Amino acid sequence: MDPDFLNVFTQPAALNQFLAENVIAQGEKKKLIKPTSSNNPKLEELKQFLIDWINTTLKEEHIVVKSLEEDLYDGLVLHHLLENLGSLKLDVDKIALTEKKQRQKLSVILEAVAKCLQLEESQLKWSVESILTKDLLSTLHLLVAIAKHFEPNLAMPPNVQVETITIENTSRGLKTANAVEYITENKENLEAQSKDDAFDELFSRAPDKLEAVTKVFLQFVNQHVGKLGLNVKDIESQFADGVILLLLIGQLEGYFLNLRDFFLTPASTTEMLHNVNLALDLLADGGLLNFSVNSE
Repeated sequence: MDPDFLNVFTQPAALNQFLAENVIAQGEKKKLIKPTSSNNPKLEELKQFLIDWINTTLKEEHIVVKSLEEDLYDGLVLHHLLENLGSLKLDVDKIALTEKKQRQKLSVILEAVAKCLQLEESQLKWSVESILTKDLLSTLHLLVAIAKHFEPNLAMPPNVQVETITIENTSRGLKTANAVEYITENKENLEAQSKDDAFDELFSRAPDKLEAVTKVFLQFVNQHVGKLGLNVKDIESQFADGVILLLLIGQLEGYFLNLRDFFLTPASTTEMLHNVNLALDLLADGGLLNFSVNSE
């Protein structure tokens, strides 16, 4: 047995449990999250984020997910998620009780995902088998890909990485390879590749395109606050009192602000500033604002 494989586990009991839960047949190869990464705070944050996102998306269908591994493997949640996000009508049963039916259902669902995302088979970081066997790494990659495609503006936790171990059962025993794998984008690398900020360039070099960009923002805002019966026509004037901004944050994050915490119809500059400061605090607490903004 490869010594590196043994070094992953500090206790013999942990090794025995791992091998019992991850049966690897002769000639088979599996990539898994190392047990040392299972308590990674960023990984836990991403898992909870995806659970909250799914539950918010499927709230009207009374579907509640508590565990990514235990609640997604049979295809039921994935089925509803694709129908809700992409208006996809899949020719599969809503509920698949047997493993054979679950496998068939997952096959149709994952084929639809690959087609939607325009991914070749070699680009897929998941499979019917890995999802069916409740593999967390594959499930995370699948959900992140779906979320990025259908809701590209979703404020997903960045730079989430895990230590992985690839195990191959050879005729000489278990052969392993260790690696570090990103599940969400490494924004630090992406930012380093870009020398100019897109918005600075827009204002300085292409002011004629500003109107078109503003229209895109308006569509985005109204797509979300429209659910509350609101309509924004002018970003500068209607965002000034902080009300629309607060309601937008609530819609995007899936919660409702207590009306006692802000002024729904501010009557003074002081009340407007209170609203804006509250919105900026919420963005900062959520890790979405990493630079100073003057509330005034």
